[in-house]
Amino acid sequence: MKKSLIKFLLLERYLLLFCAFFILNNAFAQKQAWIRINQLGYTPAGKKVAVWAGKEKFMLDKFKLVHAKTGKTVLEHTVGKDFGAYGPFVQSFRLDFSQVADTGSYFLEAQGVKSPTFRIAKDVYQGAADFTLRYMRQQRTLFNPYLADSCHTHDGFALYGGKSGLPDSTNVDAGGGWHDASDYLQYSTTSANATYHLLAAYRDFPQVFGDQKLANGLGGRNGIADVLDEAKWGLDWLVKMHPKPTWMFNQIADDRDHASMRMPGEDPFYGRGYERPVYFIDGLPQQRGKFMNRTTGTSSTAAKFTSAFLLGADLLKPIDKRYAKMLSTKAQTAFEYAHIKLGVTQTVSVKSPYIYAEENWKDDMELAAALQFRYHKKASFKQQAFDYARAEPITPWMTTDTAAHYQWYPFINLGHYELAKVSQGKEKAELLQFYKTGIAQVWERAKENAFYRGVPFIWCSNNLTVSFAIQCQWYEQLAHDTTYAELAQANIDWLFGANPWGTSMVYGLPAWGDTPVDPHSAFTKLKNFPIDGGLVDGPVYTSIFKNLIGIQLHQADAYADFQSDLVVYHDDYGDYSTNEPTMDGTASLIYLLASQEQKALEEPKVKK
Repeated sequence: MKKSLIKFLLLERYLLLFCAFFILNNAFAQKQAWIRINQLGYTPAGKKVAVWAGKEKFMLDKFKLVHAKTGKTVLEHTVGKDFGAYGPFVQSFRLDFSQVADTGSYFLEAQGVKSPTFRIAKDVYQGAADFTLRYMRQQRTLFNPYLADSCHTHDGFALYGGKSGLPDSTNVDAGGGWHDASDYLQYSTTSANATYHLLAAYRDFPQVFGDQKLANGLGGRNGIADVLDEAKWGLDWLVKMHPKPTWMFNQIADDRDHASMRMPGEDPFYGRGYERPVYFIDGLPQQRGKFMNRTTGTSSTAAKFTSAFLLGADLLKPIDKRYAKMLSTKAQTAFEYAHIKLGVTQTVSVKSPYIYAEENWKDDMELAAALQFRYHKKASFKQQAFDYARAEPITPWMTTDTAAHYQWYPFINLGHYELAKVSQGKEKAELLQFYKTGIAQVWERAKENAFYRGVPFIWCSNNLTVSFAIQCQWYEQLAHDTTYAELAQANIDWLFGANPWGTSMVYGLPAWGDTPVDPHSAFTKLKNFPIDGGLVDGPVYTSIFKNLIGIQLHQADAYADFQSDLVVYHDDYGDYSTNEPTMDGTASLIYLLASQEQKALEEPKVKK
């Protein structure tokens, strides 16, 4: 009897110790592990994966999906492979719950760690593209609808156009367009690319966009989708930047703009009152303070003009035939301008070493030639496009883990997509193989970590992430190959919270989520104005961050626990490298979000 009592007491003590250990282990896990999700949510038929990430190792074998309202466990599943260390974490798993298609609100739980609540529904992307358009309107110069006021109304005076009959300091009308980022410079290369993405978004997904704004960006309806109004705002400025067949301009202003952080107005930094310099494209290196940029020709930017003009002419013809005809004419003269001197046009700075150091141009020429073929049906244009496609089959950043700032721009080869759509048989297969090979290069890096992160953490890494997701989708669409569907979704999920920091990279999206609140922006810093829809630059390699000029965090780092020797991201006004929104990245995101909304609308009913 005594022995039995002793055994019982020992067993009871063991059970108590086990329970205490279990409780303590779970409590410890909640402080040292996290489940990262796409805060926007997931569609019923789509890929649905979250990431468990821990700073200590835990015995993790299962996870469960719980209905947030009822508390009922709707799925219990094994966690699968431990991907090991990544960034600040020593342990990581992918939690795949794709088999659940029932709509509702849920959370994931594993080892006592709970994810934020999220939805599974067909409408999780509804309105997201239109929301992101808010940032584009807020970036407008000349008349800014957000401020209901005008700025930079004196632009500008020409530089470097003397050989084309435009003496330095000649006044030119270049007002309009968008500010490039949180500074007030304006670049033709990024603006033309942004305009193209907006036009393509309207062409490919017209039914997802609303009409809540007038052409000037103020409230009201004009019978035209807001995304097309915004694209036309870009086109109007590009027309001004190519006013004559022999004239084309590269940018307005330079880094003397950075003299102060201020709301947009009239800038007296350039020695000509409120006029700002308008740099001419002459195909030659131009001043960069004590340096010179490495411009080699006129092709990269002029070809982007060509593509935006051609797509604009096609889409606006039913609305304004005269304007469309003018765009078509501008496209031809821009294409001729691209051939003045084959090569790349880089941007100009005066005080600092930072420019858009674009080095590729054949991808731009491919896109321009492909659209010339689509518009004019001349076989010679198609052959020219293929020649350029074969000259740069893979966007170079995909084959490496680093690159200079905007060295390979745009971050996606748009021409392959446009050319593949008008090709058949071996020609189409060749173009799709170009896309597949680039994706496979990124996948080789991505498959080694639980976030499926293979995009390099260079400056504006979020822009690359958006472009890569679009390329994956285009490949799947044209090749009818779903091999990289989960990889594509992982890149979208990354943008909205399935990343080491657990934050969305888009200001205010979703409204209920963890999103940027202290970006590098005068609107938020000086006036506490929201910059809804702005896509911030994104995380950078720690080695890059430590070597940038003038970065100083202004507040305690809210994400300090998730920084690492590999990569950093700061939601801090002082970090212009990771938390500054960009106009062109946001325009690309509008295309991606529109594609997701359209895809959800087309999802078949999932069999239960």
